[in-house]
Amino acid sequence: MTVSSIISEGGVWINQPPVHRLDGEVLQFETALNSDFWQRTWYGFERHSGHAFGFWVESDFTVQVRVQADFSQLYDQAGLFIQDDETHWVKAGIEFNDEQPAIGCVVTRDDSDWSTGVFPGDARQFWLRATLVNAALRIQYSTDGVIWPLLRLCSWPGGARRFVGVMGCSPEREGLAIRFSDFTLGPPLGKALHDLS
Repeated sequence: MTVSSIISEGGVWINQPPVHRLDGEVLQFETALNSDFWQRTWYGFERHSGHAFGFWVESDFTVQVRVQADFSQLYDQAGLFIQDDETHWVKAGIEFNDEQPAIGCVVTRDDSDWSTGVFPGDARQFWLRATLVNAALRIQYSTDGVIWPLLRLCSWPGGARRFVGVMGCSPEREGLAIRFSDFTLGPPLGKALHDLS
């Protein structure tokens, strides 16, 4: 499936951004000031003002997307977003911190954690994939759309209807321009854990 082919089948916004457009199979938007998804840990504040576009899913899945953006300000971020509710969600992608774009993931179950590391490619273009199967969520990234190292593996229990899509945030500014393309959402790929294809 692509964004354009399933937009009429229930694509929805969480916090629709001020500037956005869908052109064929490409979704582009610009972030608002103080947009973020975060719950308490370390910083003590709660935000659910980030922008996300996606679809309601009631079964296991694989979602994949190509992301393009010029990350330059503290906490600029874009990638995948999976949400059960406002205090149970996962975001993964590039986030700008410590003066460089980094690959990372936030898993939130009431409180947010944060794992981050050096991105080994050009962060202005990257790919993400997430697969949920048997209550386990596997998140992968790619610098070229071919090789997919593991970013995160975590338990994600429950069979609840959940939101699956893409996200972008800019907690310290407005106007981060993000381009999403090659979006697919469907049944789990069925790849073994150490299959990086």
